[in-house]
Amino acid sequence: MARDADHAADGPTGDARPSPDASATPDPLPDADRDAATLLADLRAARQRRADAEAAVEEHGEATLETVRDAVDRADRLLERYADSATGTGDFQAYVEFQGEFAGVVEGLDESTPGYDAFERANEAVDGRRLSESDFERAREALGPARDLAGRLAEREGAATAVYEAERDAQRRLDRLDDRIAELDRLVELGEADLDAPVENLRDPIAAYDDAVAAAFESFRREAPAREVLAFVAEAAETPFVDYTTPPPELVTFLDDVDAGTDPIPDLLEYADYSASKLDHYVADPGTFTARVRPHRTYLERLSADPLTVGWPPPAAETLRFQREELVSLVAKFADESVVARARALRGAADHPEYERLRRAAEAEAELSDAEFDRVASGAAADELAAARARRAALTDALDGE
Repeated sequence: MARDADHAADGPTGDARPSPDASATPDPLPDADRDAATLLADLRAARQRRADAEAAVEEHGEATLETVRDAVDRADRLLERYADSATGTGDFQAYVEFQGEFAGVVEGLDESTPGYDAFERANEAVDGRRLSESDFERAREALGPARDLAGRLAEREGAATAVYEAERDAQRRLDRLDDRIAELDRLVELGEADLDAPVENLRDPIAAYDDAVAAAFESFRREAPAREVLAFVAEAAETPFVDYTTPPPELVTFLDDVDAGTDPIPDLLEYADYSASKLDHYVADPGTFTARVRPHRTYLERLSADPLTVGWPPPAAETLRFQREELVSLVAKFADESVVARARALRGAADHPEYERLRRAAEAEAELSDAEFDRVASGAAADELAAARARRAALTDALDGE
């Protein structure tokens, strides 16, 4: 790379650079929400939490814990519903109903049910001739062990949600790493381009063609009937290497059927700004003209030769060869032979024996700043790429490690 000599002192190069260590190298995505190592730790913790929660449910069985949970819910509802009416000098009928229903919760459980003792103690707390708020509070506290058992089901659900969220976060980070790796790959590749390569061997014929076709199309757009220009664009839009947007069908149909279609596009755009009374002097049906042309004025204003140009940096040689065949055929429909000849000359550029080397140098000059060249020359870009790949590998292994 041409700039290597200028920046060799900026940092260690070649074999002198230590191999990157994913645990020690700074995260190459400083704008990311969290570091990959943190995501990995969260994912491992979430999966361990899920494993513990599933084991806790399996200890007694899901059906058994659902029975406990239902009983706790019923007991809690009774304690809440009768907290006022069944205490102190409240409603005697409510007191009797409460004690009967609460005892029924306990009696509905098998003595082997986990947490059964908790229900018994809770029942004893409210099995008195007169109840107070403190009795209800003691019953709630007594239900604690049963409530903890019932909570194992909720914990399992929460743990499963935590794993889902941790895996989602890791996958999002993985996607960002993929993008970053692609960027760094491109940076390293372009940073190693030969900036001394004679890119003018490609630039000169391409620029000559692009300038010529731009001028020719502008004349065509300015002078030819609008329906003729749109017919050309519609034909060009059908070709795979010329990226025109197909003209709006309703606009094409309208201009094919009215005298205004013989006017050039700049005149139509000027008409579109006229008042109805003024427009009446230029078109047969001002209302229809306004309804058909005005909604598409942006499309007409933006019609240019851009899809017919090659651009810089140029595409891959094979792409240019195919594109050149289409351009020769299309440009001949509106431009003179000198422009067509420049289109034909593109084949010579595409067949240049060092096309890819020259193209890579052109891309590097166009895309990379001096600072980016420095990062490649110093090895910083390669280190970042290695670190990003190491983080990607760790996240991928973790996500696949079910």
